[in-house]
Amino acid sequence: MNKLSISEYLEYIKKEKSLTDNTLESYSRDLIQFNKYLEDNHIMSIEQVNKTTIITYMMYLQKDGKSSATIARSLASIRSYFQYLLNMGFVDEDPTYNLRSPKQEKKLPDILTKEEIDLLLSQPTEDNFKGVRDKAMLVLLYETGIRITELIALNVDNLNMELGCLFLNTYDENNALLPINSLALTCLKNYMENYRYKLVKNHEEKALFLNYNGSRLTRQGFWKIIRQYSHKANIDKKITPMTLRHSFAVRLENGENTRKDNKYAGVF
Repeated sequence: MNKLSISEYLEYIKKEKSLTDNTLESYSRDLIQFNKYLEDNHIMSIEQVNKTTIITYMMYLQKDGKSSATIARSLASIRSYFQYLLNMGFVDEDPTYNLRSPKQEKKLPDILTKEEIDLLLSQPTEDNFKGVRDKAMLVLLYETGIRITELIALNVDNLNMELGCLFLNTYDENNALLPINSLALTCLKNYMENYRYKLVKNHEEKALFLNYNGSRLTRQGFWKIIRQYSHKANIDKKITPMTLRHSFAVRLENGENTRKDNKYAGVF
């Protein structure tokens, strides 16, 4: 294995796979580091590399403090390189064959405390369209545990204020009934009765939550809203829509029913 063969390989995958410069740089960095390891261990020929060599290298990276994700990426780079060598007839077998990447540690999601939730939900002002809309969305997301995709996909006719529930469109085209509590209903009522109609430019628009153009709020738009209020609340955690969903799930696991004040909750 030498730098020349690495450069030839990188040039090959650049043309064949149309990889970005960042991805190519990552491949190059992994392979150059592997090549140095081989040289330091007096393995001067690519034909000398076997499965034991690769496993020993993975152990070396682990002892060097590299994360499971870094080791997995390095193995993927080496595997891709040997697949190239095998296809070109430069080696007779791929020493990475059947080698599994190390299991990556799953980082537990940040969960907000009750105090942090209250602080976050208190950030939107309630005297203008944006504040009222944002408060309604944040409260609805937290109090129901729905996904962000479900939130922004809601139409006006998905909401039944009288029954106090949402009709969610599921993947099998059936409707799921989801009861919502009085706090969420109060926020939604304020938004619907006092603000949403002011932004509607096309009266055929069905979206429940609108942007300033009177169109459906996008996923990216809601992410900006989350970031804005997280920064404003000065909460030292990375808050995403999934954070609210996980916080909702923890409440359920702790036996707290977020919908207990909905008079129709027992019906569904």
